[in-house]
Amino acid sequence: MMALGAFISVSFATRSLEVAVGRLGARLHDKGWLLITVIMVLFSVLGTTMGFSVETFGFYALIIPLMLALGYDRMVAAATIIVGALIGCMASTVNPFSIGVASGEAGVSIGDGIVLRFLLWVVLTAVAVAFVLRYAARVQRDHSKSLVGFDSDTSESDELATPQADENLTGTQKWVLAITGFTFALMIFSVIPWSAIFGGATGPAEYDDFHVTATEPYWFELNWWFPQLSMLFVIAAIVVGVVARMGEKDIVSLITRGAGDMVGPAIVIMLARGVSVIMTNTETLDTVLNAMESLVNGASAAVFAVLVMIVNIPLAVLIPSSSGHATLAMPLLAPLGDFADVPRSLVITSFQMGHGLAMLVAPTNVVVVGGLAMAKVGYDRFLRFIWPLVAINFVIVSVVLAVAALT
Repeated sequence: MMALGAFISVSFATRSLEVAVGRLGARLHDKGWLLITVIMVLFSVLGTTMGFSVETFGFYALIIPLMLALGYDRMVAAATIIVGALIGCMASTVNPFSIGVASGEAGVSIGDGIVLRFLLWVVLTAVAVAFVLRYAARVQRDHSKSLVGFDSDTSESDELATPQADENLTGTQKWVLAITGFTFALMIFSVIPWSAIFGGATGPAEYDDFHVTATEPYWFELNWWFPQLSMLFVIAAIVVGVVARMGEKDIVSLITRGAGDMVGPAIVIMLARGVSVIMTNTETLDTVLNAMESLVNGASAAVFAVLVMIVNIPLAVLIPSSSGHATLAMPLLAPLGDFADVPRSLVITSFQMGHGLAMLVAPTNVVVVGGLAMAKVGYDRFLRFIWPLVAINFVIVSVVLAVAALT
């Protein structure tokens, strides 16, 4: 986690992503719907792979004037950023802060269940983009449909021609973007159990039943985990610093600052693990497991998968940190999944869906409240805007989880 923070700090210092989004806005200035789509998908990709959310704060000053200049309101600007990033985090595929920590607590590979999570990411991102585009088109066509209204002072729209929007990517920034893309591509490739996905075969089990077994790992599988991924991000941070000609002191300073930014989440994980250790040593966890096992007993796998999602929604409001939430919840949920004959990878996916649904509206989520404050959008207005999407996502996820549990 601290290694990823170091890499983010160094790469963001080059302003590569910031300038790239600015250039994107300039090129798509006359195609508002395409601009919204590309930005949301980009933030969703970053969210599903690296938990990109708080980092969106730096983009409000650029995207708000862009949206206002295109005839949209502040809700469209806020939703493009907030919903784009949080839908990606909700449908995390290999996000080390949520899926990575949850997988470690459950004792499975981060790549287990990635196919289902990727399908959910595609569906949920498409639905979110369509939802925002529908509202944007209605507001652009009729300003009276806006939930937040329009500023009478249009001077803010004129800020479109900022240096950020007109700034070209330098050769160094292009290299940084290439290094960033390669780093996350390698991270995804290295954690996926390819043989389990493509090499599974039906083998005999007890009582003359059959189950799916995995073949031997393919020769190209890396089977990396946190130690290797941490070193990957540290090396990538150093490479970015060298390519950007930052100098030794600047690189060390940025790495230290980025790692320091992750101390808070690391402490949350430590405290959550402390609770887990206390519950285990005092046999409290065994008592809770025994009580909940009786509740799960007789429940179908489909019902259990959906219940895991529902239970984690209020927990996420109290524990907005996905890593802290996973550390606290998975030692309890993973064994319960065994009792209900639900794969632990599906339990992780159910947990992540519940956490992500809550984060879309939770007042404890700084991405929501902070972003709305920067966009000057009231929280009550945002709730009116977002609740249909939350309801749609709940139905979609419930159906997918139930079907996955039965297959």
